[in-house]
Amino acid sequence: MASNLRIRKGDEVVVIAGRDRGKRGKVQEVDRASGKVIVAGVNIGKRHTKPNPSKNQKGGIIDQPMGLSLGKVMVICPHCGEATRVAHRIEEDTKERICKRCGESIVVEEKEA
Repeated sequence: MASNLRIRKGDEVVVIAGRDRGKRGKVQEVDRASGKVIVAGVNIGKRHTKPNPSKNQKGGIIDQPMGLSLGKVMVICPHCGEATRVAHRIEEDTKERICKRCGESIVVEEKEA
């Protein structure tokens, strides 16, 4: 089980290893149990699906984002715009993530409910 809390859903990340090295994207999903992260537009695979009339689903070959290992991506700081390691700062019962390069807080934008 991966206990890496440095990457969260909504973070902007850059791929640092593999065939998609250098590509940037937003994290769509984090699977802590397997240590994988799904990034939009990165590591796209093909999935062959059968048609399913009950779900009104067509058959064919579908492009689908596949999981990347957590160690292959780095968070991009929203302030300095560069790939950085993430540190934690604890102040008054709140734990926040900070950029190791510039020292600013890394905050994920809250999605509208």
